[in-house]
Amino acid sequence: MRFQTKIGRSVAVAATVMGLGAFSVAAAQDVSPEHLAAAKAALNALGINSQFDEILPNQADLVQSQMTQVYPNYHSLIDEVVTDTAIALAPRRADLENEGAQIYANIFTQEELQQLADFYSSDLGQKFIQYGPIAARELSQAGDIWARGIARDLNQQAQEELNTRIAEQTGSAPAPQ
Repeated sequence: MRFQTKIGRSVAVAATVMGLGAFSVAAAQDVSPEHLAAAKAALNALGINSQFDEILPNQADLVQSQMTQVYPNYHSLIDEVVTDTAIALAPRRADLENEGAQIYANIFTQEELQQLADFYSSDLGQKFIQYGPIAARELSQAGDIWARGIARDLNQQAQEELNTRIAEQTGSAPAPQ
């Protein structure tokens, strides 16, 4: 369940960032330190920053696996080298958090970010983070079911009405399709 929540939140964030592509870090506006702090607080409340924690360990596992395939006799040494290198790269994690804060600061005002942080830090906001993706998925499924039912009924009723009108115009029922 927690994995699905992370995926749902990741998808929502990616869609938001992609949908607002006109805003970019490259075209970053000057924002105050307070504005960036509000953006970081919002990202933390949304749980986005904690998702960044998995990137380096996942990439280290991938690199270690790839190197072990090439050099199978050096598994212990590869483990040591990759772990040491990953630890050396860990401080760069803050760069990603800062970039995320800059992106949000370019899109939202400081006040809006504070409102987001307040809401998503609340019990209701946390419940929304946890269950929002589930509700969205179920709503999408309900929409799909409804659309299929409407398509079926529309087709059936339109066909019946067409047959009636053709029969009125020609005096005989059309051949079934």
